[in-house]
Formats: sequence, C-alpha cells, structure tokens
Amino acid sequence: MSLPTPYRPLYPDGPQRPFIVLEGVSGIGKSTLARVLSERLGATSLHTLPTPHTDWSALINTRLRALPQFAFYLSGLLHAADSVRLARAVGPVVADRYASSVVACHAAVHEVAVEEVAHLLEPFRPYLETPTRTFYLGCSEAALRERLAVKRDTKQDDLDLFAVPGRLARLLTNFRTVQAADSRAVALDTDGKSPDDLADQIIAELGAQGA
Repeated sequence: MSLPTPYRPLYPDGPQRPFIVLEGVSGIGKSTLARVLSERLGATSLHTLPTPHTDWSALINTRLRALPQFAFYLSGLLHAADSVRLARAVGPVVADRYASSVVACHAAVHEVAVEEVAHLLEPFRPYLETPTRTFYLGCSEAALRERLAVKRDTKQDDLDLFAVPGRLARLLTNFRTVQAADSRAVALDTDGKSPDDLADQIIAELGAQGA
C-alpha cells in the first residue's frame, strides 16, 4: 500500500533494536513478564493500547458498536507502532500485547471469524512495526484461575474470561489461529515457571536467532 506522505511511518536514523511482543489471554502473566524482561534487557516497555487510548477503552467497550470499536483499537495499535519505532532507535522494546491481541480479542468478543478481523487490519499492516519475535504465552485453565485470583489490577476483560459463556474457549482458539499464521511466533508454556524462568527462555531464544 502506497500512503500519502503525511500518513507514512517515520523511521529514526540508526539501527532498530529488538522488538519483543508478549501475547496471550488476560491474566496469564504478560505484564509481569514484560517488567522482568524490560529490567533485564534495559528495554522500553509498552502496553497495547498505550496512553491515551488505554484511558478510554472501558468507555469505548460499552458505548460503541463493533466496527467503531475496531477502529478505536486500530488507532491505538497504529499509535503503538509509532511509539515502538521511536523507542527501537534507543534500545530494545517489550510490548504487552500487539496486533495479534487486537485481532484475537475483537473476534472473540464479537463472535466473528479471526479471518474477518484480520482482513480489516490488512491494509494497515505496512504501517505496523514487525516484531523480532512474538511469544504466545499458554497455561492450563487451573493455573489461569489461580493467577486471576491473586491479580491486583483485575479488569473487566479478566472477569469476562469465565463469566461470559464461551469467551475463554473462543480466545484460546483465536490465539492459536493467529499464532499459526505468524512467522515470528514462539509458543511459551508458562505452567510451573516463574517470570525469571520465562525471561531466561526468551533471552535464550533471541540469542539463538541472533536478535
């Protein structure tokens, strides 16, 4: 896609450092792992949706229908890509969620096919930063329930995982689908592993791939 000049992404001069994305359902431990990785790698950490979008999301989710809601999340994703570009010029970047979550979660909430949401996103892919690796976190349902039970900043998405019939199953299926289509995907089983254990695995994977 050829974009008019004002719409083209801006790339700072110099090398682009590794861009690591953590994906998975709410409560699985992405934010904690992102903090550990950021400390160990001296990386910038960001969440998709970033500020200011994250402050509006609860209102958006209750007030807007599906397509305007998707447009809001797409706007946040494009804004996140700009933030990643700037941060990668300085050092590594670790993102708690990115494009895969926008597709998998929107499809699960509105009960549409992942392929339909991916089709909506496709024209904007050239604007997005491509992750060095995307790590898809998985765990057993029992482990997920335990983690959510002690999570301090529980949000509506966390509560809906088990309160909305079929929500967790749809999310897991959707993440498997986007992972299968992701050439940068690495599956990471988190059962019985500490954030430091997982960080060790991720750093080893990056080293093995020369990232």
